[in-house]
Amino acid sequence: MTTTLQTPAPTEPVVTATRRRRPRTSPLTTVNPATRLLVLLVMSLFAVYFLVPVWWLVVSATKGQGELFSGNGFWFGGHFALVDNVQTLFRAQGGIYSRWLLNSLMYAVGGGIVSTLLASMCGYALAKFSFPGREAVFGTVLAAVLLPAPVLAIPLYLVFSYTGTVNTFWAVFIPSIVSPFGVYLSRIYAASSVPDQLIEAGRLDGAGEFRIFTIGVRLMAPAMVTIFLFQFVAIWTNFLLPSLMLADTSLQPVTVGLVSWRELQGYPISYTTVVTGALVSVIPVVAMFLSLQSFWSKGLATGAVK
Repeated sequence: MTTTLQTPAPTEPVVTATRRRRPRTSPLTTVNPATRLLVLLVMSLFAVYFLVPVWWLVVSATKGQGELFSGNGFWFGGHFALVDNVQTLFRAQGGIYSRWLLNSLMYAVGGGIVSTLLASMCGYALAKFSFPGREAVFGTVLAAVLLPAPVLAIPLYLVFSYTGTVNTFWAVFIPSIVSPFGVYLSRIYAASSVPDQLIEAGRLDGAGEFRIFTIGVRLMAPAMVTIFLFQFVAIWTNFLLPSLMLADTSLQPVTVGLVSWRELQGYPISYTTVVTGALVSVIPVVAMFLSLQSFWSKGLATGAVK
């Protein structure tokens, strides 16, 4: 009996195909160049629109008494008088400008901190607690966001006049600690950044609600910085409410004080001094943004990665 040996069939070579990765293209590279040029042009126009008044303010504060309304308004004069103008500013009317700056800092910093804490608490409660009427409360907050602030000026004056607190520090400070936009932003941010598992874990470990809130505040830090910046700028630049509530010059913020200088009778306050005061009043706002920018950007980046 003969056995036939069968030779194994030749194996086909395995071809490994390497997939070429397509380079990722940015959405900006797929945009039509004409569209990109148009967008760049529009953004440049807006930048010029917002920076030209600031440039005029800086240039005007460096001019002497007789150079403000003569020559080119957007370029420096023949004499650089910024130091002399600043000295004149802080000596005018017995140095009242320093008091105005201190008042503005007290209103803006104190009101910004308290309003940020209150807004974060309210937003956290609206996002993480279920109670009857929660949506109605949130709807009221949204309605308050859409309500213009000047509409409330006269009712607030009548309320504080009835309580006898007009022309006091509290007449400006108490309305400044209310921020409907801060409550809205805190509610949205707490709902997305503070996980429910963290709250349940804290409750299982025996932590109180306030202790759990202090842990969640660390995750809400970017929103809190944003609320503080918005509220700081809103209080610092507020004019209508302090002008209605305060008649005492020593309690007025810098915005009301600078306007009162132009209406002051019998005291020689020049336009150059007022312009220099406006420039100095901008410095705390710019310093606040620059000092909190790194923390703000870092917090937003951390939240995006999480």
